[in-house]
Amino acid sequence: MFSRFTNIINALQALDKIYSNSEMVSKILRYLPRTWMPKVTAIEEAKNLNVLPLEDLLGSLMTHELSMQKKDDDEEKENKKKKIVALKSSQIEDSEDDNEELAFITRKFKKFLASKKKFGGK
Repeated sequence: MFSRFTNIINALQALDKIYSNSEMVSKILRYLPRTWMPKVTAIEEAKNLNVLPLEDLLGSLMTHELSMQKKDDDEEKENKKKKIVALKSSQIEDSEDDNEELAFITRKFKKFLASKKKFGGK
Protein backbone atom coordinates (compact mmCIF):
# COMPACT_ATOMS: atom_id res chain seq x y z
CA MET A 1 0.00 0.00 0.00
CA PHE A 2 2.76 2.41 0.91
CA SER A 3 4.66 1.86 -2.35
CA ARG A 4 1.49 2.54 -4.40
CA PHE A 5 0.84 5.65 -2.33
CA THR A 6 4.42 6.84 -2.88
CA ASN A 7 4.13 6.28 -6.64
CA ILE A 8 0.95 8.36 -6.76
CA ILE A 9 2.48 11.15 -4.68
CA ASN A 10 5.60 11.21 -6.90
CA ALA A 11 3.48 11.34 -10.05
CA LEU A 12 1.50 14.24 -8.60
CA GLN A 13 4.71 16.05 -7.68
CA ALA A 14 5.79 15.75 -11.31
CA LEU A 15 2.55 17.56 -12.18
CA ASP A 16 3.36 20.31 -9.64
CA LYS A 17 0.85 19.12 -7.02
CA ILE A 18 2.67 18.90 -3.69
CA TYR A 19 1.13 17.61 -0.47
CA SER A 20 2.40 18.44 2.99
CA ASN A 21 3.43 15.69 5.39
CA SER A 22 0.32 16.14 7.53
CA GLU A 23 -1.92 15.87 4.44
CA MET A 24 -0.25 12.63 3.39
CA VAL A 25 -0.59 11.19 6.91
CA SER A 26 -4.28 12.08 7.07
CA LYS A 27 -4.91 10.61 3.58
CA ILE A 28 -3.32 7.30 4.54
CA LEU A 29 -5.30 7.09 7.78
CA ARG A 30 -8.53 8.04 6.04
CA TYR A 31 -8.34 5.26 3.44
CA LEU A 32 -7.35 2.32 5.60
CA PRO A 33 -9.93 -0.52 5.71
CA ARG A 34 -12.55 -0.76 8.47
CA THR A 35 -10.59 -3.48 10.27
CA TRP A 36 -7.90 -0.87 10.94
CA MET A 37 -10.26 1.70 12.51
CA PRO A 38 -9.29 0.91 16.13
CA LYS A 39 -5.62 1.47 15.26
CA VAL A 40 -6.43 4.66 13.31
CA THR A 41 -8.35 6.03 16.29
CA ALA A 42 -5.50 5.19 18.65
CA ILE A 43 -2.97 6.96 16.40
CA GLU A 44 -5.19 10.01 16.00
CA GLU A 45 -5.68 10.35 19.75
CA ALA A 46 -2.15 9.53 20.85
CA LYS A 47 -0.13 11.53 18.32
CA ASN A 48 -0.17 14.99 16.83
CA LEU A 49 -0.90 14.34 13.15
CA ASN A 50 0.45 17.77 12.13
CA VAL A 51 4.01 16.81 13.14
CA LEU A 52 3.88 13.00 12.78
CA PRO A 53 6.47 11.94 10.18
CA LEU A 54 5.22 9.67 7.42
CA GLU A 55 7.92 7.11 8.27
CA ASP A 56 6.74 6.89 11.89
CA LEU A 57 3.18 6.29 10.72
CA LEU A 58 4.38 3.58 8.35
CA GLY A 59 6.39 1.91 11.12
CA SER A 60 3.41 1.96 13.47
CA LEU A 61 1.10 0.47 10.84
CA MET A 62 3.59 -2.24 9.87
CA THR A 63 4.08 -3.20 13.52
CA HIS A 64 0.32 -3.47 13.97
CA GLU A 65 0.01 -5.57 10.82
CA LEU A 66 2.68 -8.00 12.02
CA SER A 67 1.00 -8.38 15.40
CA MET A 68 -2.36 -9.07 13.70
CA GLN A 69 -0.74 -11.70 11.47
CA LYS A 70 0.91 -13.35 14.46
CA LYS A 71 -2.40 -13.45 16.30
CA ASP A 72 -4.10 -15.00 13.25
CA ASP A 73 -1.34 -17.61 12.96
CA ASP A 74 -1.67 -18.49 16.64
CA GLU A 75 -5.43 -18.90 16.27
CA GLU A 76 -4.92 -21.15 13.23
CA LYS A 77 -2.51 -23.34 15.18
CA GLU A 78 -4.99 -23.63 18.06
CA ASN A 79 -7.78 -24.59 15.66
CA LYS A 80 -5.61 -27.27 14.07
CA LYS A 81 -4.72 -28.67 17.49
CA LYS A 82 -8.36 -28.82 18.48
CA LYS A 83 -9.23 -30.72 15.31
CA ILE A 84 -6.52 -33.31 15.97
CA VAL A 85 -7.79 -33.87 19.50
CA ALA A 86 -11.33 -34.32 18.18
CA LEU A 87 -10.14 -36.87 15.63
CA LYS A 88 -8.22 -38.80 18.23
CA SER A 89 -11.22 -39.05 20.51
CA SER A 90 -13.47 -40.29 17.71
CA GLN A 91 -10.93 -42.96 16.76
CA ILE A 92 -10.84 -44.22 20.33
CA GLU A 93 -14.62 -44.45 20.43
CA ASP A 94 -14.65 -46.48 17.19
CA SER A 95 -12.13 -48.98 18.54
CA GLU A 96 -14.15 -49.38 21.75
CA ASP A 97 -17.28 -50.11 19.71
CA ASP A 98 -15.35 -52.70 17.70
CA ASN A 99 -14.08 -54.34 20.89
CA GLU A 100 -17.61 -54.55 22.30
CA GLU A 101 -18.92 -56.13 19.11
CA LEU A 102 -16.07 -58.65 19.09
CA ALA A 103 -16.75 -59.57 22.73
CA PHE A 104 -20.47 -60.02 21.97
CA ILE A 105 -19.77 -62.30 18.99
CA THR A 106 -17.27 -64.32 21.03
CA ARG A 107 -19.81 -64.88 23.84
CA LYS A 108 -22.46 -66.01 21.34
CA PHE A 109 -20.01 -68.38 19.66
CA LYS A 110 -19.02 -69.92 23.01
CA LYS A 111 -22.69 -70.48 23.87
CA PHE A 112 -23.21 -72.09 20.48
CA LEU A 113 -20.28 -74.47 21.04
CA ALA A 114 -21.50 -75.32 24.55
CA SER A 115 -24.95 -76.21 23.23
CA LYS A 116 -23.39 -78.45 20.54
CA LYS A 117 -21.43 -80.38 23.17
CA LYS A 118 -24.60 -80.98 25.21
CA PHE A 119 -26.23 -82.73 22.25
CA GLY A 120 -23.18 -84.88 21.43
CA GLY A 121 -21.84 -82.76 18.61
CA LYS A 122 -18.16 -82.55 17.84
